[in-house]
Amino acid sequence: MDKLKMHSPDLSQESVAKIRDLFPYCVTEARDEATGQLRLAIDFDQLRQELSDHIVEGPQERYRLDWPGKREALALANTPIAKTLRPWREESVNFDQTKNLFIEGDNLEALKLLQESYLGKVKMIYIDPPYNTGNDFVYDDDFSESTAHFLERSNQKDEVGNRLIANTTANGRFHSDWLSMMYARLRLAKSLLTPDGAVFISIDDNEASSLIKIGREIFGDENFVVQLAVQLNPRGRHLDRFIARVETQSWLRV
Repeated sequence: MDKLKMHSPDLSQESVAKIRDLFPYCVTEARDEATGQLRLAIDFDQLRQELSDHIVEGPQERYRLDWPGKREALALANTPIAKTLRPWREESVNFDQTKNLFIEGDNLEALKLLQESYLGKVKMIYIDPPYNTGNDFVYDDDFSESTAHFLERSNQKDEVGNRLIANTTANGRFHSDWLSMMYARLRLAKSLLTPDGAVFISIDDNEASSLIKIGREIFGDENFVVQLAVQLNPRGRHLDRFIARVETQSWLRV
């Protein structure tokens, strides 16, 4: 016997999704004032403009990249932590002689702890963050968790694994969460680079455009060099008979 759903569907979100099909540029992400969770929301000013043949009065236009949680991400990057790095001699090889350093722990905290010793001294940084594909990343402050645990914790699955709401892949996995996670870490990474340092970031199509936008904001337009296509499989992942997708994309800063 199928387990009964214990709550009704979210009709407002279903309606927003229908509007998104017709006017994709009029649907954005916003934080619910009651629950604090991210939800799809309608940009009513933009929707009015889409339905009008003349300019509709609205908020002042400006060129910027903004999302719910951006200010919190900046504050998170600037907040000091009361932690330190501890040597793990029993797992190390030639601890006192080696010139290599391997840090295990949360990467945001590690970046903060490296500021004092490596500020402006790093020549190259390479990172391979979660691609935000819907099954590899859930952002919650500064941690990640498995998809199954997130779906249960956010009431998208019950205790026996039954899905409670539709579109579980998209719910809770927003561009805003991914941007907040990356923004705080890239701000800290920038301060570690030498004046001629470079950062390489692997990503795929899901967040490639968002990554470039926040990269330009943090490092400066003039420091964006190129987006590289890296072919890991000569045959690619075929989307149809004619197009093969490459595995990753990267951009760098010098």
